[in-house]
Amino acid sequence: MRGLLSLLAVLFAVAPAPTLAQIGEEVLPPVFVETLLELPDDAAQAAKSGKRLLLYFGQVGCPYCKELMQTNFTQKAIVDKTARHFLPIAFNLFGDREVTWFDGKVRSEKEFAKFLKVQFTPTLLLLDEKGNIIARINGYYPPHRFSAALEYSAQRLEGKLSFAEHMRSVPQTGARATLNEQPFFIKPPFNLARKPGSKPLAVLFETRHCAPCDELHQEGFKREKTLAAIARFDVARFSLSGRETLTTPDGRSTSAEAWGKELKISYTPSVVFFDDTGREVFRLEAYLRPFHFASSFEYVSSGAYRKEPEFQRFLQNKAEHMKESGEKLELWK
Repeated sequence: MRGLLSLLAVLFAVAPAPTLAQIGEEVLPPVFVETLLELPDDAAQAAKSGKRLLLYFGQVGCPYCKELMQTNFTQKAIVDKTARHFLPIAFNLFGDREVTWFDGKVRSEKEFAKFLKVQFTPTLLLLDEKGNIIARINGYYPPHRFSAALEYSAQRLEGKLSFAEHMRSVPQTGARATLNEQPFFIKPPFNLARKPGSKPLAVLFETRHCAPCDELHQEGFKREKTLAAIARFDVARFSLSGRETLTTPDGRSTSAEAWGKELKISYTPSVVFFDDTGREVFRLEAYLRPFHFASSFEYVSSGAYRKEPEFQRFLQNKAEHMKESGEKLELWK
């Protein structure tokens, strides 16, 4: 008996500690798990415990990812909800690990991200038991909205209402009861129809009681570089509940509310970009600081989106160029 106890003591002493998920050198909170990335098997295993897959895409040096981990995933209620309802798996947007999707195909992490049309970090995808994406969280959501987004999957609400409808019901706290105004917003009548040679169009969707919207106006729209980038656009702004009539970029008549639903806007503020043919070419559905916000306008106005379909690559190249030229780079200010 004593020999058996000694053997067990040795085994426990040399047993490796559980591997913590990480992206690059950044170790993620322990609620994230390491798997073989064979997602059909992971989904089946999760379902045995009444859980679903949560796929997180991040990258090295991403300030929004850091904010998500340090702010949201340090709140016990969010961590507990995630652990109780999900099997969270992390992916590197530019990683090389092999991932097996529900179609049976094996892709590298970076090819997998392209396949799922991941354009932002962080991006979180909430899957049902069959691997269908029922909700997409693009960019950083503040804690109360992030928790509500998780609730959509945890409560199996996808059969009752869309993710966009669910998120519209989430109250915005500590924010203005009226929309902010800017002098460059298009005035009615709202004819947004495009024609060859016209300026690109940026359409901002907001709501009242929206703290991130207030911050966008108080910080993003106050920066000289942002205003210079915006000057190359026609800019329209609508409330998600707006009843005003407008002409869409492709020439159709509708209301602001109906158009927002058609575009599946689920986060405010959101900016949807259209080219001079009336085609949507890019959108922001994320909490963005001034550098990234201004860069998104540059990404579209310069035509860079035609050659570089990945916004993050564009940002990386821009940041490297700024560093080489000695220009100060402040990602979070």
